[in-house]
Amino acid sequence: MERNLKNVLVISFGFLLLFTAYGGLQSLQSSLNSEEGLGVASLSVLYAALILSSMFLPPILIKKLGCKWTIAISMCCYIAFSLGNFYASWYTLIPTSVILGLGGAPLWSAKCTYLTIAGTSYAEKAGKNAKDIINQYFGVFFLVFQSSGIWGNLISSLIFSQSSTKVEISEEDLECCGAYNCLTDTTNTTGSAKPSNSLIYTLLGVYTASGVLAVLLVIIFLDQIKSDQAETEKEKLEAPSFWSTFLATFRHLKDKRQCLLIPLTMYSGFEQGFLSGDYTKVYVTCALGIQYVGYVMICFAAVNSLCSLLFGKISQFTGRKLLFALATVTNTACIIALLLWKPHPKQLAVFFVFPALWGLSDAVWQTQTNGLYGILFEKHKEAAFANYRLWESLGFVIAFGYSTKLQAYIKLYILLSVLVLSMVTYGAVEYLEAKSSPGTPTTTKKENGGPHSQETRM
Repeated sequence: MERNLKNVLVISFGFLLLFTAYGGLQSLQSSLNSEEGLGVASLSVLYAALILSSMFLPPILIKKLGCKWTIAISMCCYIAFSLGNFYASWYTLIPTSVILGLGGAPLWSAKCTYLTIAGTSYAEKAGKNAKDIINQYFGVFFLVFQSSGIWGNLISSLIFSQSSTKVEISEEDLECCGAYNCLTDTTNTTGSAKPSNSLIYTLLGVYTASGVLAVLLVIIFLDQIKSDQAETEKEKLEAPSFWSTFLATFRHLKDKRQCLLIPLTMYSGFEQGFLSGDYTKVYVTCALGIQYVGYVMICFAAVNSLCSLLFGKISQFTGRKLLFALATVTNTACIIALLLWKPHPKQLAVFFVFPALWGLSDAVWQTQTNGLYGILFEKHKEAAFANYRLWESLGFVIAFGYSTKLQAYIKLYILLSVLVLSMVTYGAVEYLEAKSSPGTPTTTKKENGGPHSQETRM
């Protein structure tokens, strides 16, 4: 096997193992650590730390340690979060969430840098177009990585379904499920009852082992980038100082189009935060039990991956406006239905319909918003994508931050309001583009190497 391709596969399967653990844990936080909102508070802190990390850590670590060791050390930050869940408290989860957040941005930046250098190196040897090889490498990576959402959630559901105590949920308790959920912890005695400690420890043991395997895979099998290959990339990393990058991010807000895209970018964080923090808890766990959370999130991950691939291909024929309209209509219909629906175990199929439709919409928000940034701000991509990471992460922070303070119906109204605002401001962006370049087609290309997945699936 060609050495560069071997390295791509090592990174891909390393990320698969790592995010199999993290993805499953993120889906369970609101249900597994529901006392005083500890789980969602930890996720809110995590994304706040990620914002800070994105601003200054990646260039520093990659320059000092190189890509291989930045990836390995950053992966250890994720393992720390798994370990913090063994004894979940404010003194363990919050610090480990900060550690994970700080490690997140360097991990993804080092991955992107490594794949770019590997692709460029192979293209030079083979006499091929570097861009084509880099896109192929990113394609291989995401093909392997995207399935992590399926495996992580499958593991949690299979382990929790081994529980010997099957709790019957009374009609009275079901009244506390859904949009008008009870904010008290009384519902924890029924569907959201925690599995036994032995099952929780088994799951956390599997997740921790998966993370450790990821680190060992990278340390043992990933080649260090040769110094002459890395030199050019180091020069790129050295060029902008922290303050120049920091200022460039906010200077980019002088662009009216960037300001108009803030609601749309934040909505991406809001809608993903609602699904993983609220839908899993007040609909699924409350009415069916925590063992169903994984199965439901598998449905979301599978549809999301398939639709991401599909929309990336067909966007050149449909244009981005039609896809944004599809996502808006689908998400709006889901929000209205969730406001009206009273979840009941007898309606099992409905619990899977919502995440499937949500996955379809999310695929549009990710591929098309990412591509839109790449097209609109082609000359200032670094500052543009820094803004993308900043505002999407802020959406996560806010969504997880108010998760335990408000009833679900209020959060759904907030979600709907932000969606409407997003479409109004997005429409203004399209209007400005059409006005400035009449007759230019505005089809969207998928950014294969875009930085989207690090925050959305973090």
